[in-house]
Amino acid sequence: MAASIVLIAGAGIGGLTAALVLARHGFRVALFEAAERLEEMGAGIQLSPNATRILIGLGLAERLEPHVVVPEELRVRMARTGEVLARAPLGATTQTQYGAPYWVIHRGDLQTALRDIAIAEPGIDLRLGVRVNDFAALDDGIALAATRGTQAVEVPGILLVCADGLWSSLRKRLGLLREPRFAAHSAWRALIPAAAAAPEFSQPAVNLWLGHNAHLVHYPVKRGTLINVLAIARDGWNEPGWNVPAAHAEVLGHFDASHWHASARALLGAAEHWHKWALFDCAPFSCWGKGHVTLLGDAAHPTLPYLAQGAAMAIEDAAVLGDCLARLRNDPAAAARAYESIRRPRTARVQRASRRNATVYHLGGAEPLLRAVMRLALRGDRLIRRYDWLYGWKL
Repeated sequence: MAASIVLIAGAGIGGLTAALVLARHGFRVALFEAAERLEEMGAGIQLSPNATRILIGLGLAERLEPHVVVPEELRVRMARTGEVLARAPLGATTQTQYGAPYWVIHRGDLQTALRDIAIAEPGIDLRLGVRVNDFAALDDGIALAATRGTQAVEVPGILLVCADGLWSSLRKRLGLLREPRFAAHSAWRALIPAAAAAPEFSQPAVNLWLGHNAHLVHYPVKRGTLINVLAIARDGWNEPGWNVPAAHAEVLGHFDASHWHASARALLGAAEHWHKWALFDCAPFSCWGKGHVTLLGDAAHPTLPYLAQGAAMAIEDAAVLGDCLARLRNDPAAAARAYESIRRPRTARVQRASRRNATVYHLGGAEPLLRAVMRLALRGDRLIRRYDWLYGWKL
């Protein structure tokens, strides 16, 4: 029989979480990452209760709590006037309603915690600087073909989990040839010292500004010492990559004074460094795998950021995959198909909801319509309760 090891390609948040879940279910895991080191890079991410309950269940609370901020509320603002259109309670309300907290955290802090626990886990073999290029079916499993520098590497296992991201090369090897599509928007991110921003923006809250063909999200991270800023606007730049330096003038040009309140522009102007990436997604795939191979995270369901669920969906994927493999331990291929059948409908719903939010978020040029939407759907706790299906999810 092929070596009883689960192979994972990609040590991002999804791959690391999957490795931990599987190791806790008693599987040996070989985790491969092309990068020579796992950089503490990126910016803030939101972790809703459907994700935090999994991370807490894995024992990460003690490591993460020194780094997280628990936002007390979501504030929806009008871009032109700065007016708060709606407030939705988070904090204790979220904990009570869903049995788990809503956190915001720097991506690097989350990845570091996952990495450190994975390294300490006896059942996980983390191999950095190894790029998985291909795979081949065995009679009773799968073998991956990889390279470390100029050295060829081949490793057999019972299942290959492709967690290699939006531009997954392994997804193509499964015959899923549809390319991610450009969403005609770009995103810019920055971290700003809290002392350089207006005091109200340092408060523990997620601020969502809705504008004309653009929106802005910001919230404190690093225990409130920094403010994470994400600015998204209609744009024609569509090169791959998510860490391209950007100029101040480029960002402010998309958030001009005729459409954006002075306090929002002041926050954008306080950033010393900007990085940008073009937004892409895919329509849901009809299958995620075959035989002893499956997809996880962005490789399976590339999602636009308008619902703040990219990391959460990968974390959920990991939990469901681990559960299915534990229940069908002697038939990894059947476990993979069971995992896919559970996850495809939910992640497709998240993809659709994210696209719908994109329309609402960019209605700022039609203020009467936007106000009507707020009155009908986004008033107070109704703003959060309409996502009961999302935040209340449990394995």
